[in-house]
Amino acid sequence: MVSFAIMNRHDVLDLQPDRSLMKKFLDEGLDIYIMDWGYPSKADRFLTMEDYILGYMNGAVDFIRKSHGIQKINKMGICQGGTFSTIYAALFPEKLNTLTVYVAPFDFTTDKCMLYKWTKYIDVDAMVDSLGVIPADMLNAGFGMLKPSMDISKYFGVLDSLDDEGKIMNFLRMEYWKADCPDLAGEMYRKYIKDLFRDNKLIKGEFELGGQLVNLKNITMPFLNIYATEDNIIPNESTIAVNAKIGSKDKELYAFPGGHIGVFVGGRSQKELGPKVAKWVTDRSK
Repeated sequence: MVSFAIMNRHDVLDLQPDRSLMKKFLDEGLDIYIMDWGYPSKADRFLTMEDYILGYMNGAVDFIRKSHGIQKINKMGICQGGTFSTIYAALFPEKLNTLTVYVAPFDFTTDKCMLYKWTKYIDVDAMVDSLGVIPADMLNAGFGMLKPSMDISKYFGVLDSLDDEGKIMNFLRMEYWKADCPDLAGEMYRKYIKDLFRDNKLIKGEFELGGQLVNLKNITMPFLNIYATEDNIIPNESTIAVNAKIGSKDKELYAFPGGHIGVFVGGRSQKELGPKVAKWVTDRSK
């Protein structure tokens, strides 16, 4: 079961036949379920991290376990979904056979990314108390400022491809996906920023969810941690740090050459990463 980041849509994992990490997994023999977090409305402002992880995620895992008559499933989580999946794995290790995470943030002490700096100073309480639900447009504007030159260069690049319908359609699909972002439930966002980004409680062993302490040493299932070497959103040191904290003896770091989004849609992702992950999971599911 795959869980993507709540602040983006999972569609990018199956964007088109030749850019579908999920299709590659299916071709390699894995059964795939993908969580759809939906689009929070103003009525969802009080949804918490407990609702998302102990409620929605746990419910989805139990549905698959019951439907297939199995005790454990293979869990995958991407970016924020990887962080949430790791928290889940620490609380319910008996339900997971393996855990694979991609470009997920764990250690928030680094200052090598503007995103990590901003979250230390924003008044998240004022934002949530006044807005209730955090608008996707505001978040997208922040992500756009992480590397402003990227927006300029991509439009220059598309001008050189106007005669290539395939490339234009690839560009438009990606732009549509980037613009199709859900708003965020305020209470979930408040805890996410304060407890993780600001106080770094997860990696320090101080994070609590639903009154339970989340002990990363409880993660004893095989663990595959994938990071993108050119990631400009989640610094490598933020992702890598968790491997030293978990209890798994069978744990592996995988350096993927490329950027944050390339992990899901790049050609190398289909040719190299998909088969690698599928084999890793299959070898541990016999």
